[in-house]
Amino acid sequence: MTHHFGVLIPSTNTTVEAELARLPQEYQAHFARLLTSTPGHPFAPSRVEDIDYQSKLLGTAKVEMVVLIQTSASLFTDDYDEVTTPRMSAAAGGVPVITSAHAMVRALRALGAKRIGLVSPYSEEVNALARRYFSGQHGLEIAVLEGFAARDSYAIGKLGPENARDAFARIDRPEIDAFAVPGANFPTMASIAAWEREFKKPVVSSTQAAMWAVARQLGGERIAGFGRLLEQMPAG
Repeated sequence: MTHHFGVLIPSTNTTVEAELARLPQEYQAHFARLLTSTPGHPFAPSRVEDIDYQSKLLGTAKVEMVVLIQTSASLFTDDYDEVTTPRMSAAAGGVPVITSAHAMVRALRALGAKRIGLVSPYSEEVNALARRYFSGQHGLEIAVLEGFAARDSYAIGKLGPENARDAFARIDRPEIDAFAVPGANFPTMASIAAWEREFKKPVVSSTQAAMWAVARQLGGERIAGFGRLLEQMPAG
C-alpha cells in the first residue's frame, strides 16, 4: 500500500525533495511551494494565501496528510501552529496536518528527551526565537545552543552535514538527552544514523521529524536508515 502525503515548503528550499526521495516506495510525497510573506527578509512565514491555495491543490490529489516543512515559520508568533494548521486542514479537505516545528517537539518528547543540544543553521536572532519556541512554549530545556549564523535559506542549503557533526562534538556533554537540528534546507537525513552511532544519542531534524509524524499518522511502519526516531517509531 502506498501512502500519499502533501508537503508544503518555502519556494527557496532545494533540499526537502531530495531528502524525502530517500524514503521507501510505500511513502509518496507530493510537493507544493510557498512564497515568503515579506520579500527580501529571510526566515519569514510564508504567505497565508499560498498556504491556503496550495493546501487546497494537495487536497485534490487526495493526500492522506499535509505537513508544512518550514520550521522557522513557527518561531515568529506564539500561536503560529495553532492558527495555521486548521487552515491547512480545512483547505486540504479535513486531512490531518502538522508543522515540522511541532513535529520536532512531539518527536523529542516521544524519545523521552528533556535536555536538548540545539544545533541550528539560523542567525543569532532566529536562534533566540528557536530557544523561546522549544523551551519557553514547549518546556524542553535547551542545555546548549550552537548556530551557524546563516542569513538566509540559500546559505543554509550550502552547509554540509559535517557542520552539524562538528558542532555535536564541540557541545556534547553527559546531561544532553538528544540533539535537535532545525532548518529543513540543511541536509541531514542521510547522516542521522551515523551521528547517533558516534555520539550515542538520538538526533531529531526538521524533515526527519515531519516524516515520523506522517508515518505515525498513516500506519506506524518503521523506516530503517534514518535514525532511532524512524527505526523505533515511538508513539507521541
